[in-house]
Amino acid sequence: MIPGKKVLEIFSYIAGTVRYHNSLLGSIGRILPFRQKDFSFPSYRKPGSKEAGLYIPDPAYRIIVDRILQVDFLSSSWFLPANLVKALFLESPLTFSTGEDLHLSYQLQKYLGVHSYVVPIDPDDRDTWGDSEHRLAYVSETTVIHKDIVQLRDRQWWSALTRGYVTQWAAMFPQQCDVFFYAHSLGEILDLAPLILRFRSIPGKKAYVVVSGGPYCPCEEAALMLGWSSNSCHDRRFKMFDLDISFVSSGNSNTQVFHEVLAAMKGLIRIHSPAIIISVADLVPDVRDAIALAAFQANTTVLQLPRRAIEHALWIADVKTSALQQWNTMRISISIITQNRPRSLKRLLGALASAYYVGDEIHLTFSIDSAVDAETLKIVHSFEWPHGEVTIRRRIIQGGLIRAVSESWYPASDDDFGLLLEDDIEVSPFYFMWLKYAVLVYHYSTAEVAELNSISLYTPRVVEVVKERPRWNATDFFKAIYPNTPYLHQLPCSWGALFFPRHWREFYHYMGTRYTADAKQNPVQIPRSRTNGWQASWKKFLIDMMYLRGYVTLYPNFPNQTSFSTNHMEPGAHINSSDNVVEHKRSDFEVPLMTDDFWKLLPLQRLPSASKLPVINLFNQVASLKGLKAAGASLRQDVLPCNITETVVVDFVTGEPDKCVAF
Repeated sequence: MIPGKKVLEIFSYIAGTVRYHNSLLGSIGRILPFRQKDFSFPSYRKPGSKEAGLYIPDPAYRIIVDRILQVDFLSSSWFLPANLVKALFLESPLTFSTGEDLHLSYQLQKYLGVHSYVVPIDPDDRDTWGDSEHRLAYVSETTVIHKDIVQLRDRQWWSALTRGYVTQWAAMFPQQCDVFFYAHSLGEILDLAPLILRFRSIPGKKAYVVVSGGPYCPCEEAALMLGWSSNSCHDRRFKMFDLDISFVSSGNSNTQVFHEVLAAMKGLIRIHSPAIIISVADLVPDVRDAIALAAFQANTTVLQLPRRAIEHALWIADVKTSALQQWNTMRISISIITQNRPRSLKRLLGALASAYYVGDEIHLTFSIDSAVDAETLKIVHSFEWPHGEVTIRRRIIQGGLIRAVSESWYPASDDDFGLLLEDDIEVSPFYFMWLKYAVLVYHYSTAEVAELNSISLYTPRVVEVVKERPRWNATDFFKAIYPNTPYLHQLPCSWGALFFPRHWREFYHYMGTRYTADAKQNPVQIPRSRTNGWQASWKKFLIDMMYLRGYVTLYPNFPNQTSFSTNHMEPGAHINSSDNVVEHKRSDFEVPLMTDDFWKLLPLQRLPSASKLPVINLFNQVASLKGLKAAGASLRQDVLPCNITETVVVDFVTGEPDKCVAF
């Protein structure tokens, strides 16, 4: 190569500017292929294809460069700061036979953010040519390349694109996909496979698989484990991205892997804009940190799933992508109310410890009344909870159940949800997945149910508020719709329920305003409801508020009332209490726990949209959300004097009533 007399002068001048001082300059370049209508990428030398890319300049197609132009790589000559040459050796090239031009541009962009530019030349002035002794592409097409070299270079540029090289096509046509799955080992592919295949089976969802490649997770083996062709790694269609981790520079290997994964993921995220990235929770720390940093910089949500939970968490694929982006926004806190039932508490803690979780940080609080016994304290002290902080609150003066429950939790933000559990409750292994799934679908989706104030773990077998307490079976009741459809009920659940932050603040203020130990002094009297006679019950005040304002609880509904919690009917504040003359039959309240993948039993194997959830009132009669509001407003017993077409709305930060609004 013999550059023209003016070339170094031109390049030096351009490199001295602020914009191009840290750039790779040349006089011949190439734009790599664009995607075709069939979503594949052609060979970069495919004859007659407008998607095959461009050779620049190319007089055969009247392509003349009259200004500085960014390209994917440069050919024949390169002008760059000497300290950038080292980028050529950051990764092992696919081949040493050809392609050093592409490899240099790829490495500079991927690791150093340096771009490649073609500088304009004068076709009539050899002194401006990058090679004054050869015509090359300046005045006519003279380059010839063999078929085997074309195939090798095609593999090379496709490998670069799947390892995070942002080509001109990628910059011009930014993509969007729902999810990246990242696997650093074949074992991770095996664990993630059910969820990967579930995502890819859902029409309209784009899910791609990123593998570390190299010695860690060979792409072709990973493809075969997923039941795909090994060509999935090479057929120039977006499906699998092989990072081919293969540093050749010296230094700490963990640091090298971190930088290679970080650079590749940053590029892939920029190209495809995944809404979420899913991996196993026990990723190699450096890889986990690299993915977290790349995702953070792009505002992408990361889901890190415990391996034992993945095969049971296939419902994730059915959640709207916009809701999944709130995966780490929501926080579930657990409050356990206990006093002197150590065996019951131990059973509950064992159930919580063995349940399936999906990577959330879960704060656990023990609310202990003053009459606690020593055995209970020892159980609390020795309990290990790997999912988050543990807080212990012990009262000095006996507060009773109403204070123990109402003071056990208060939301720290609008994304803080509280699960309240008395110690005689036992939960299903799937209790947390049910709650997580339901909150994502009915609170964080675009069709949020504003009237939803809680999610129950339990399915009732009796109509609790009627004096006779008749038996009731939700599966039979809704069989005309779908036997196992979840439903909205105007009754709160005290045997395992997740409460929503805004409504709990509202309830907190409401109960503080309306609290009275004497049921006869309570201004709210719901027609035909036996709750009117309940004495100093936190649930009674919540029922009143929900009735007056038309709020509902989401209930599960599976055969035989199989639930995510059950009550073991052990002596306490209400069961066998001297103040409670109502007989409680164990068969009316104790239900079987869910031990299988519940999502398979749902309508169409997923939670129905909010608009399809059936609604029943306090007395288990078919209703509508508007009808519930009308019934509550007709009493005119709320804290504000609204008319019968209005309901009270509150300040969601303080819970204080704000005004009456027509419904």
